[in-house]
Amino acid sequence: MFGKADRKGESWFGKITRLFNRGAIGEETWEELEELLILADVGIETTDKLLGKVKQRVKDDKLIDPAQVKTALKGEMIDLLTVPYTSVSASSPMVILVVGVNGSGKTTSIAKLAYSYTTQGKRVLLGAADTFRAAAIEQLQYWGKRAGAEVIAHKLHSDPGAVTFDTIEAAYSRGADVVIIDTAGRLHTKSNLMEELKKIRRVASRRNGSAPQQVLLVIDSTTGQNGLTQARYFTQAIGVTDIFLAKLDSMARGGITFAICDELKIPITYVGTGEKLQDLLPFNAENFVNAIFS
Repeated sequence: MFGKADRKGESWFGKITRLFNRGAIGEETWEELEELLILADVGIETTDKLLGKVKQRVKDDKLIDPAQVKTALKGEMIDLLTVPYTSVSASSPMVILVVGVNGSGKTTSIAKLAYSYTTQGKRVLLGAADTFRAAAIEQLQYWGKRAGAEVIAHKLHSDPGAVTFDTIEAAYSRGADVVIIDTAGRLHTKSNLMEELKKIRRVASRRNGSAPQQVLLVIDSTTGQNGLTQARYFTQAIGVTDIFLAKLDSMARGGITFAICDELKIPITYVGTGEKLQDLLPFNAENFVNAIFS
């Protein structure tokens, strides 16, 4: 279901599993576990918090058997990933603003999301608000056709805000259920580009004050701790509500998932597990933790 190992072989979480197969849990085991979690991109702060909770459970429940300690670790990981979702307005159309850095897999993630909605019988409109990257509009039109979603587009270098406005207006006039706005990939450190995203968000709210109901940040699962930095910048700028983890099929570590949920309290909503339109799963904390340890 989720990626299990990197291309070099065993994943960091696989090494953690072997750690619990050695026998009794001693101080050396805890030190190795801490190192492996940090190497898996869980991060120092989140690792400290996680191990503190596990050690407390071991003490309180008098756990001795390594299998019991491993179960306690998995339980605390699941709790860490279980972030409450913000209730989404039931108004139609639902507007989803999709953001992310260059190369994160944003456009193909949008296609998977659109396909998921169209297979549920929803009418979906895609807004090609990435008007700066060469062939971005054509790429979205290609994926939109495959996903069964209509694409609203202007010419290259048009105003992204105008595209957003026209897409939402078209959704109202055509009775669409879902609007997904594609935006130009941008470095999270470029303040002028982040200001443009704020403008797009303001435009999206003109027709309906609750829009966009979701601001979905696409993060490449292989990006490591930089993914946390991206999430922090985008959240500060435009209020990210949900995370889409792309390329989870090829992840080497995946521990960044824990850091994002722990430090930013943003829920992981979707995961991309392959290159096909069907390779989309709603995120499930228990399934995720079980998969990375399998």
